[in-house]
Amino acid sequence: MLEICCYSVQSAIIAEQSGANRIELCAGVYEGGTTPSLATIQMAKEQLSIPVHVIIRPRGADFCYSDLEFENIKKDILACKELGVEGVVSGILLSNGSIDIARNKELVELAKPMSFTFHRAFDMVENHAQALDQLIEMGVDRILTSGGMQTAEEGIDLLKKLVDQAEGRIVIMPGSGVNENNIGKLKEITGAKEFHCSAKKLVKSKMEYQNPNINMGGEGSIPEFEYYEADSEKIKRTLMALKA
Repeated sequence: MLEICCYSVQSAIIAEQSGANRIELCAGVYEGGTTPSLATIQMAKEQLSIPVHVIIRPRGADFCYSDLEFENIKKDILACKELGVEGVVSGILLSNGSIDIARNKELVELAKPMSFTFHRAFDMVENHAQALDQLIEMGVDRILTSGGMQTAEEGIDLLKKLVDQAEGRIVIMPGSGVNENNIGKLKEITGAKEFHCSAKKLVKSKMEYQNPNINMGGEGSIPEFEYYEADSEKIKRTLMALKA
């Protein structure tokens, strides 16, 4: 199973045409993924035949949310359910680096019958073994994780321990930096059966006139006249490596 992280409907279409088994639909590529617009979700469902999982994350930065943000998350989950989305991807932490059991349990119940993936907030917890048991207990379907490190390859030892500890009770899905060159190694060492990657490329803007004096995001490091799109060849090569 290969899930492709997509930041647009066009990328989602490319991912499906390239053989992806499922997509995670996101906005906010430079924030690590935030909730996409309602229209984006609706159009993805209209265009795709493979399952669509939608990230439900009201902002970037940490995963410790206010009461207002929590209500926002719940409304987005209900909207996804109404649109027939197959799964949501979310997660909330307490300020001490542990799982917010009460709030996450409410989200899991609210999301049913959609699949619920606990996203990489898991990588920010203090005790991964304890967090894993808590998520199993509350009925989470899978965990997207890099093994507590920047990339899944760096976190490969913890990923193996998590797969072993899970014993099939929950899916451990390695993500972050997963590509055609390391997915075989990750599969062999961790024993994981689902993998997550973006397989994206930068596409140059069609704008002929480009004002060099303005950056809309206020950050000079973010390209103003380029955007990310799913790379069909990368997806195909990654799938080949996974099947091999």
